[in-house]
Amino acid sequence: MARFIFVTGGVVSSLGKGLLSASLGALLQARGFKVRIRKFDPYLNVDPGTMSPYQHGEVYVTDDGAETDLDLGHYERFTGISARQSDNVTTGRIYRDIIMKERRGDYLGATVQVIPHVTNAIKEFALSDIDGLDFVICEIGGTVGDIESLPFVEAIRQLRNDLGRDQTVSVHTTLVPWIKAAGELKTKPTQHSVREISSLGVAPDVLLCRCEKEIPQSDREKIAQFCNVPPSAVIQALDARSIYDVPLQYHNEGLDDEVLKAFRIHDAPAPDLSRWTDVMDRVDHPEGEVTIGVVGKYVGLPDAYKSLNEALVHGGLANRSKVHIRWLDAEMFEGDDDNLAAELEPLHGILVPGGFGERGTEGKIASVRFARERKVPFFGICLGMQMACIEGARNLAGIAEASSTEFGETPEPVVGLITEWMSNEGLQKRAEDGDMGGTMRLGAYDARLSGNSHAAAAYGTTEISERHRHRYEVNIHYKDALEKGGLVFSGMSPDGQLPEIVERPDHPWFIGVQFHPELKSRPFEPHPLFAGFIAAAVKQSRLV
Repeated sequence: MARFIFVTGGVVSSLGKGLLSASLGALLQARGFKVRIRKFDPYLNVDPGTMSPYQHGEVYVTDDGAETDLDLGHYERFTGISARQSDNVTTGRIYRDIIMKERRGDYLGATVQVIPHVTNAIKEFALSDIDGLDFVICEIGGTVGDIESLPFVEAIRQLRNDLGRDQTVSVHTTLVPWIKAAGELKTKPTQHSVREISSLGVAPDVLLCRCEKEIPQSDREKIAQFCNVPPSAVIQALDARSIYDVPLQYHNEGLDDEVLKAFRIHDAPAPDLSRWTDVMDRVDHPEGEVTIGVVGKYVGLPDAYKSLNEALVHGGLANRSKVHIRWLDAEMFEGDDDNLAAELEPLHGILVPGGFGERGTEGKIASVRFARERKVPFFGICLGMQMACIEGARNLAGIAEASSTEFGETPEPVVGLITEWMSNEGLQKRAEDGDMGGTMRLGAYDARLSGNSHAAAAYGTTEISERHRHRYEVNIHYKDALEKGGLVFSGMSPDGQLPEIVERPDHPWFIGVQFHPELKSRPFEPHPLFAGFIAAAVKQSRLV
């Protein structure tokens, strides 16, 4: 039966529970264990799909079409295991399902309560779909003491009793702050946090202590004494020079050893960490560097483009090049050609990412035109591909009023809302006035590539599957006009109705994709399009 590791956080938010879970999963995987990582989110939204990126960061999409927390991206990038809908649950989804059951009469007239109904639903989620696994790591979102997270903490308390202590381990992340005026680290916040979660019936077995300075042995022993753990189970977590150094750092601090010791597993094989040492060798010893401009809408919060940021780093790893990213607000390029040139000329590559709404789109279109005319490597993703098509329609195909129906009524809907499409499950239909999120094409879809295209050369195949998250599609009726303007449709849906990839053969590297390739990139397996984009940027850097 699978063993469970529950990851909680205290003192403050943003201590890195997601990276801890991902890194621990990678370390156990490196020892030969089969691992799955799950996220319990306490907020009342059913999923993060309708949240502003400024509220919650990016929405991470799985192959099976779930809109999930961005931490699932960390899990995938560190373990290489594709996440599923069953790996993320929210309070909103739990309550929605319970209320639907109550309305149907499934509870046979019983009074529906947090205990046992809500906690049972949480436990059912944790225990589902775990056949063949050695470990299930469950990250509990929020901070211990929050009202929202109490049902989840109660559920894991019950699970520890249900499964037995040999089957469950609790890892608690805390903060050991450095007080500059006093010139010392303070352990009291950790003591209080452990006391808080212990009072709820969950006594931590291992403590991960985030800190700016090394924790002296005397302070580790003090924490251990007050928090009822061995000194060796007090793991310090200093800031790392790269997130991909975190698994190595945590292993060196003994995290995986302590977790296995808590499970009374003493004969586990040593981990094979060669993939992580290779990644860090590439991080520490680049042979070149490039600057990529990301012309986007949500550039004020890097987490809004978390997977994109990491995929660019991975492209750099594939080319042994350090990637500098310049986050550029698309709005500042609208009607200002001088500013456009000043900001974009120093770049070795231009990327226009996805987004929703009209704000900043004219600046994105201007950026596409700059990349096309100046022969700067260009990568358009989702809305970025649509902007490339509108730019080509306006400036090369003679369709001056080309636009998207997402931005309002237009006589030339080069991009429009799609309400029907084919998937592996058959014909999909959505109502134009349906719920937000309900009208989108979500999850993995197949595409077929032209054999002589740049895209096919990058992938090394003509059959691909990529993840989507969008409502609008490039209108196939404009295909001939756009191709006359030099924009080739090199990737199409299997039925030939939905454009998936466009490119310009007369350009060093100009590719737009309707899907989100960044979601499938890994540090040890960079996505081929990002590897190709950075390779083109490296060539560009040698020309400047």
